[in-house]
Amino acid sequence: MNVPPAKIHFSESDRKQILQRIDECLASGQLTLGQYGRQLEEYLAGYVSSQYAIAVNSGTSALEIPMRALGISGGEVIVPANTFFATALSVLHAGGCPNFADIDPNTFSIDVDHVRQLINDKTKAVVVVHIGGIISPRMGELRELCKERELFLIEDAAHALGSTLNGQQAGTFGDVAGFSFYPTKIVTSGEGGIITTNSEQIDSESRLYRDQGKDSFTSNVHGRLGYNWRMSEPHAIIGLAHCQHLDEFIAERQTVARFYDTALADIDGVTPVLPPQGCRSNYYKYIATIDDWIDRTALKQMMRDEFGIGLSGEVYERPVHLQPYFDGHYAEGMLPVAERICARHICLPVFQGLTEQNCQLVVESMAAALEKQHVAV
Repeated sequence: MNVPPAKIHFSESDRKQILQRIDECLASGQLTLGQYGRQLEEYLAGYVSSQYAIAVNSGTSALEIPMRALGISGGEVIVPANTFFATALSVLHAGGCPNFADIDPNTFSIDVDHVRQLINDKTKAVVVVHIGGIISPRMGELRELCKERELFLIEDAAHALGSTLNGQQAGTFGDVAGFSFYPTKIVTSGEGGIITTNSEQIDSESRLYRDQGKDSFTSNVHGRLGYNWRMSEPHAIIGLAHCQHLDEFIAERQTVARFYDTALADIDGVTPVLPPQGCRSNYYKYIATIDDWIDRTALKQMMRDEFGIGLSGEVYERPVHLQPYFDGHYAEGMLPVAERICARHICLPVFQGLTEQNCQLVVESMAAALEKQHVAV
């Protein structure tokens, strides 16, 4: 392809350092819960400005573990309909029931007004998802609502490491947050996730749950129904190397985003989703909404086949409440904003090493593809 939808970048020096540290790790025999996992936790706690950080084996675990620690079993958790299935799956695995809320079309985040309507006697928590790295300007309002109704606020910050709102880092707005280091993320450990919190209780409980519910690594006394949610030392080594470049990677993505913002102004039917005032997005995704006359499937196919441009995966193509798992519980039309937004947006390529020439090719190809569609219409 001329421009792929995404690409992972590790510098030669990082690869050498990673391999050296993994070799040392193999020689020592300390392959899990060792020094590199602790270093990664310390680095990210400092970066995010949270008191605690707990390394785990996936972003999904980074949500389920806190939900178990917070005791949401038997209750409802309000979840935005526009999110990855794992957000709802975490609620289900922790023994709760997801109650889906509609979203704000300007930020793709949960609609605070709808959250207020959904709260009932069974509600125990609310999950907010920072889609594509955008933090809603209504976070303060949502936090106050949760505090007033004595609900836990959980951040699904899988997309948002390094994003800020009024200078405050994603992962510090709620009681607890979960980040993902899946290979598509801005920084990756291969597989992995991080929990951040200022709660000593959530920190200690999370460490119990991630290691089979044991009191300590060397103990054989199990006080919680935990699981093997540990992050291995090789994964921590990879993540630690990549995290050192987070600000550099974000700066690159912001440069790409500024180019797209300007270029898309001249393309009919495509409107960038701009971060709200006060939000510094990490641009995990560059999102744009599309007008009704545009056939998204045909556009993506034409961009790929005729121009060698891969548009990134949507966030998300189908809202969670319309996933087959929830058949019989929700019907099309129940959450209209989420349903429309999921169907009417695209994500342009954005990754480390994407050049201005690449970006120019993307927008020129899109303009040509849309012109063909427009003529056909």
